[in-house]
Amino acid sequence: MAEFSDVLGDDHVAMIAKQPVFFVATAAEGARINLSPKGYDAFRVLAPDRVAYLDLGGSGNETNAHLIADGRITIMFCNFEQPALILRIYGQGRAILPKDPEWEQFAAHFTLLPGSRQIFDIAVESVQTSCGWGVPFMDFERERDTLKKYHAQANPAEWAAKYSTRIASIDGLPARPTDRYIAGAHED
Repeated sequence: MAEFSDVLGDDHVAMIAKQPVFFVATAAEGARINLSPKGYDAFRVLAPDRVAYLDLGGSGNETNAHLIADGRITIMFCNFEQPALILRIYGQGRAILPKDPEWEQFAAHFTLLPGSRQIFDIAVESVQTSCGWGVPFMDFERERDTLKKYHAQANPAEWAAKYSTRIASIDGLPARPTDRYIAGAHED
């Protein structure tokens, strides 16, 4: 049975802290729905009504474009151990880029990784939990380091040139381009 609340409670925060993966969904009118898995230590609960996650450069910039167009975002966590549980956070999000005045304030909550390009700030509107009885048991083996290695070995000028062209979604919605934030980025 689904249960809703307006904010994240201590039990929600504890469940989130144990998850090695989360999923991000966004949509905009006339565009494809974007659904992306995220890993690494990239999610933070900033307050009961505010969360954020660190985003590394990838194949596109759909979340950024969708948030400009619509603002809606859903984050989903699945517990692959006991107890069975799915947690969804519904909210309004925005991208914070390294060039934005709030960058340092938000970046202080994360260990910046190679390829860090933006932080998504999300105002929580609703939290839903459901049973998750159909979710399989799975064991976390280890993080996949490929994305961090790719960004760490990239030529900074070439990286910046490549990501400066990511100014639209797959469907042509505008996105804010970013440059790579290099200072402080390191692998753990």
